Amino acid sequence: MFREWNQRQIVLNNVTPWIQSPSPRLHAHWRLFCFPYAGGSARVYRDWGDRLPAQVEVCPVELPGRGRRITAPLFTSLDELLPHLGEALVPWLDKPFACFGHSLGGVIAFEWVRWLRQNRQPQPAHLWISAVRAPHLVANTPPIHDLPRAEFLAELRRYNGTPAEILENAELMDLMLPTLRADFALLETYGYWPQPPLTCSITALWGERDAIVKPEEMAPWQQHTVGTFSLEAVSGDHFFIHQPHVLRSVQLYFSQQIFA
Repeated sequence: MFREWNQRQIVLNNVTPWIQSPSPRLHAHWRLFCFPYAGGSARVYRDWGDRLPAQVEVCPVELPGRGRRITAPLFTSLDELLPHLGEALVPWLDKPFACFGHSLGGVIAFEWVRWLRQNRQPQPAHLWISAVRAPHLVANTPPIHDLPRAEFLAELRRYNGTPAEILENAELMDLMLPTLRADFALLETYGYWPQPPLTCSITALWGERDAIVKPEEMAPWQQHTVGTFSLEAVSGDHFFIHQPHVLRSVQLYFSQQIFA
């Protein structure tokens, strides 16, 4: 009884708006921190907890400016975001953990792990990087975050991640545009600084019909780990995150860890 009460106290003490977990698991052995794509929220991963082993607690990260944090000030610089994110999540590192990040979320996950290392914090066992070029590669497209409205909306259509009915709803886009612009600014103003490779294993996922990121831009993620590396193709375009293969990759990894 005392042990269970103590575990509950740890959970209560760790409450933070940065984590929006629909199904907390007090007795889970693992945590999986999930970082959304530009304009996305923690809801992107809302059903993952029900589809992963009971020993895994899914911890979707909620960035400011969306979901329950819709009124929180936005970040447009990764250098400014990381200390706030890092300090908020350190109390959650009392268990083995892994990270998953899609597109912008992949860059945030990678740099958060490096921030943890710089601050002598625990490191993840595994990192999934999905649909974003290796950080040391130079961007081959001009930035879009400060484009005029019509041009910015045209670029969003090219990404194919925002439904047409939303793009054509002026009132809804008025609400969403500041967050989308801030998120693209996070990605487009990001400057990579060389550091030693990570020790965790990395899985890089790319979409077979992705017009934004190519496999030759995903493969160089191998340079950023001294652990094992795998490059996996997924059916779909840039927003292939909801394809079955993605969750199967995560399920397989944790099954191997749990039943090893």
